[in-house]
Amino acid sequence: MANIKDVVKAQEGDVFDIELEKDVLDANRKLAQENRILLKKHGIKAIDIMGAIGAGKTSLITRLVEHLKDRYRIAAFKGDLTTTIDAEMIGHHNVEVVAINTGKECHLDANLIKKALQRLNLDSINLLFIENVGNLICPAEFPLGSEKRMVVISVTEGPYMVVKHPFIFMEANVVAINKIDLARAMAVDVKELEADVKRINPKAEVVATNCRTGNGIQEVVEALGL
Repeated sequence: MANIKDVVKAQEGDVFDIELEKDVLDANRKLAQENRILLKKHGIKAIDIMGAIGAGKTSLITRLVEHLKDRYRIAAFKGDLTTTIDAEMIGHHNVEVVAINTGKECHLDANLIKKALQRLNLDSINLLFIENVGNLICPAEFPLGSEKRMVVISVTEGPYMVVKHPFIFMEANVVAINKIDLARAMAVDVKELEADVKRINPKAEVVATNCRTGNGIQEVVEALGL
């Protein structure tokens, strides 16, 4: 496994279930705050990257790594149900990666991030990308302690996916609309998707991207304050 430092496997009781009662969500928020304090103590900027399967989260992270590797000491967490495939893709770009396998759970939570942070030398990094499990629903209610949250969507998901999944966009600082080269073929208006995001969250910064060509990557860097 190229550059994969470790794999965190969720054990019974490690993953908070979104269907459990309010006290579980409160416990997650408390742990997220602890993670945030720890990251700040070590001078680490952490970005939680959310989005559906196939939206291009991993491709965007690899582009960001290429763009920023000379300015930051970068590590990444990759959430997935069972595999390390995408984690290895990121690891090929010479960054330290911890794969987090959630089993059947559809999101990362602050407890799993706390465990993953224990696998890193926090003094050796100052930028952490956290790729959440591919899902547009569950991750929204589970903050991880990151400085910012970004949602990656793709024109291949259709023209209505923003309005169908509003809650995750309420939590986003940045939204990347990816695969814009396919917009015409998919009969999707990128400007309409941007308008949908802005109606839900006027404060979100929206960037159009094409990870194949690298278009929009610099704009994502700027939107994330990197």
